[in-house]
Amino acid sequence: MQKRHADRARYFEESAATSKESYMPYTELYREKASAGSVMEIGCGEGGNLMPFAQQGWQVTGIDICEDRIRQAKHYFRQHGAAGDFICGDFLTCPPPREETERYDLILLHDVIEHIHDKETFIRQSLRFLKSEGILFVAFPAWQMPFGGHQQIARHPVWSKIPFYHLLPTAVYRFILRHLAHEDSRTVSELTDIKQCRTSIERFESIVRSQHLHVLNRQLWFINPHYRQKFRLKPIRLHPLIAKLPYVRNYCSTSCFYLLQQTKGKNE
Repeated sequence: MQKRHADRARYFEESAATSKESYMPYTELYREKASAGSVMEIGCGEGGNLMPFAQQGWQVTGIDICEDRIRQAKHYFRQHGAAGDFICGDFLTCPPPREETERYDLILLHDVIEHIHDKETFIRQSLRFLKSEGILFVAFPAWQMPFGGHQQIARHPVWSKIPFYHLLPTAVYRFILRHLAHEDSRTVSELTDIKQCRTSIERFESIVRSQHLHVLNRQLWFINPHYRQKFRLKPIRLHPLIAKLPYVRNYCSTSCFYLLQQTKGKNE
């Protein structure tokens, strides 16, 4: 496991920096840059992605099922003198706002969808919180990319750095994690669950169509913008020709950015 995953304060600062440099400018492509609005992040963790929005005057809300992460988010926001509303709970059970004015201008789903089994239901629930003209920002690593299985969270100093072995059959993958990497049952279960939830570009775009969403913008990254903070690597967009190649592009896309909007007349 990388030290940064255990150091949550550092992770918060790195997330905030990436959000300010990459996520905010990206979401502003189809928004008025001068106007702040309301934003909710689902699966907000310790809230780093939301910090730049709060500092720019946005009304921010974060929800996460992990109590420790919500406690950390509240703590870090207090440290920075920023305002934010953080909720611990299962998002799927949260009642959606009744009024349009209570919904959000922007919803963030960053590195979340690849952990969800029933993605269609999750997206539908997200849209119930979004204004009719609001924007849904989704980012995820393509499943077939070198570390699409999140094996970097493993504690073994070697196996946490080996790419692509998450693509092996599940039985082989579990054997490696248990008997070669000597991971505990919780880590094996988490990584196996991610393998079951795997998200390719093609699968995600199929879900987008099924939910009557319009793709305002898609940007596939060869070098994830967050790698600037993690590894001091300059972000690099995936070459347009490769981005057009179904299935092949998954092996090269370390992050997939989407700006989505509801098709008019399809709001629930």
